Amino acid sequence: MKLAVLFSGGKDSILALYKAKMENEIVCLISIFSENKESYMFHTPNISLVKKQSKALGLPILIQKTKGEKEKELADLEKAIQTAVKKYKIEGVVTGAVASNYQYSRIKNISEKLNLKCINPLWQKDQIDVLKDLLKNNFKAIIVGVFAYPFGKEWLGREIDEKAIKELAELQKKFRINPAGEGGEIETFVLDMPMFKKKLKVINSQIKYENYTGVFEIKKMKLEKK
Repeated sequence: MKLAVLFSGGKDSILALYKAKMENEIVCLISIFSENKESYMFHTPNISLVKKQSKALGLPILIQKTKGEKEKELADLEKAIQTAVKKYKIEGVVTGAVASNYQYSRIKNISEKLNLKCINPLWQKDQIDVLKDLLKNNFKAIIVGVFAYPFGKEWLGREIDEKAIKELAELQKKFRINPAGEGGEIETFVLDMPMFKKKLKVINSQIKYENYTGVFEIKKMKLEKK
């Protein structure tokens, strides 16, 4: 089946792509650039760098801009998916949804409206297991956004490794956070994974942080040989 991946550049959308590729053909990526940093639907930190990731993957990317107004942004998503249907003849859409019923239900409704399959490889998976899956499959992902207590500045730019996963599990027990960030607590960016033909390296970055909210803004990065 020919599929498009709803692509944010974060761990969930790229892990979903990796799993969907095992039994399907991924023909394009779809990324939504939202003006609203508090979008209910779309990831925003470092979103413009998905273009670098698409080059690393060797896949074409469709970019749709949206003002990010709640519910209205869904019309922009539908427009992007329709473009993928016309241009790449897709038969389904892949999402990285893990626990957000808001995202899952809305993407599923759009897919059904357009007679497309909605593929959700990570849906309802244990969030710690999702994080462990990244390491098992040789993903290199860093945290590029924190948006809740008790995440301090030191989490920004940090790689998701065994130590980080252990600490996230402890925070889940103590503060009831979503360890994979499904409540919007953290956002991530993938620098490498098995399907990347080249890996990404951060050259210049800036951290902005205040009151348990911050971003690791990637100013410059390059593709390099693996």
